[in-house]
Parts: sequence; C-alpha cells; structure tokens
Amino acid sequence: QPVMVTEPSVEETVSILRGLKEKYELHHGVRITDGAIVSAATLSHRYITDRFLPDKAIDLVDEAGSRLRMEVDSKPEEIDELDRRIIQLKIEQEALKKESDKASKERLKTLIKELAGLEERSAELTGVWQAEKNDIAGSQKLKEQIDQARGELEIAQREGDLARAGELMYGIIPELEDKLAKPDEGTVHRMLNEEVTDQDIASVVSRWTGVPVEKMLEGEREKLLKMEQALGSRVIGQEEAVTAVSEAVRRARVGLQDPDRPLGSFLFLGPTGVGKTELTKALAQFLFDDEHAMVRIDMSEYME
Repeated sequence: QPVMVTEPSVEETVSILRGLKEKYELHHGVRITDGAIVSAATLSHRYITDRFLPDKAIDLVDEAGSRLRMEVDSKPEEIDELDRRIIQLKIEQEALKKESDKASKERLKTLIKELAGLEERSAELTGVWQAEKNDIAGSQKLKEQIDQARGELEIAQREGDLARAGELMYGIIPELEDKLAKPDEGTVHRMLNEEVTDQDIASVVSRWTGVPVEKMLEGEREKLLKMEQALGSRVIGQEEAVTAVSEAVRRARVGLQDPDRPLGSFLFLGPTGVGKTELTKALAQFLFDDEHAMVRIDMSEYME
C-alpha cells in the first residue's frame, strides 16, 4: 500500500535540519549556526522552485559546509600572496647576483632586506594558521569521540547494560563535552572561519539561481514596508491600485489570512496602456524576483 508523504513546511524543515545539523558538522568538521539552518529552509523555499523541501535545504547546508571545509584546508589568501611575492623576489635575487654594476648591487641589498621581512611575516602567519588548523582538528576529534560514545550509549541501553550506560551518560560524554567547550571560550580564529552562516547559505543559493546575495539577505519586513515604492517605480499614476495590492500582500505575509488560499485575488480594469499588465509584472518581480513568473492568457485571441 503506497504511503503518501507531503512536502514539509518551512518550519518543519527547520526542525529536520536541526536534527541533522550535528551529523553534517561532524562530516565536514565545521560548525553550522542556527541562522544558517533557518536561511537554508527559507531561501530554498523562496528561490529554488524546481525541487522540494527538505531535500533542497539539506543540499544547501551540505554544499555550504563543504565549501567552508575546503577554505579551512586551503592556504589563506594573505599567506599565499606573501609566498608568491617571496618567490618573485628570489627569482629577481638570483638574476641580480649575476650583475656587477653599482645599481644592481644596491638593489640586491634592498631586496635581501625586503625578502627577510617577508619571510619572517610568512613564517609568523603560517604558524598562526597551523595552530588554528590544529585547534579545529582537535575539536573535530572530540566531536567524533562524542558521537562514538553516544552510539555506544544507545547500544548499552538497548542491551540493558546499565553500568556501561551510566558510565557513558554521566562520565565519559560530559567530560568530552567539557573539553570541546573549553577551547571555544578563549580562542578567536583570526585567519580561519569554521562557522557556516546565513551569508554562506545565501552565497550558495546565489550561485544556483543567479539572484544577488544582498537581495536574498534583505529582511522580509523591510522589503514589505517598501513595497509601494518598489511597485510605484514601474507603475506611474496608479497609487490607489498599488496601495491596495501592497496591503493585500502584507496581510497575507503576516499571517492574517488562510495560508491555503492565494496571497491575493485582483481584478484590474481599464483601457489599454494604464498599467494593468505592468503592475502584474512588477508584482511578480517583487514576490518571485522574476517578472515572467506568471501564467498569461491573452483573451484577445478569443474575441471572435
């Protein structure tokens, strides 16, 4: 017998993602903020229309975590630029050693001093980078140990081994969690970012859809408050119609109407050229970031 499973709502998707969050943190070795979880659910629902929740939101979190992990493992841009500059100067140094004129010798002295300073700075930053990488690796190892201990706890409870379950629940797991929490209190990672934020999620959505990141991160409240201004920039001289449409959309968005009904039902009447079609396009652009997000039926084809 088939079991019909309906698509979860955005709120249900957030709950699902919070349940999966720890596994993805463990897999990628990064931290996923709650803001990233909420953004993954809301932005995927709003901008990715050819797939379903929670699948598309999970993929967003997965890709954002993967990208951040690659950044952590890669050499920071600041060190990379220094190292490239050092290589460039060393090549120049070898060339100057072959010259015997006074200007070349002066340049060689200056270059050696500059090279020494750059190498010292590079070594210092590389040490900081390696220390931060080691901190992240240590946290990752602790998370793996906690996950393993929780798995053992489930097995012990299932098999009735209460002594082992008690040891894990009240001894081993709390001790590991304390160790994991301590480095976070005093450590500030300057060079490496290990947190997936709403900005990272928005960047992934932007790459998938082409919608600018700034537009996605704009608050819903601020966007709705400026709705008349946005529509009025395209539809001139129809203030009453723009206001009526804006108020209807705001009522729907704040939850003052049945969520199973359309955002609004509008009947635009008037002669050709007064802005009926343009207002519809502007509304589609405002709500769905695409003025073609509509089904258009040209009734002039049926005039006869």
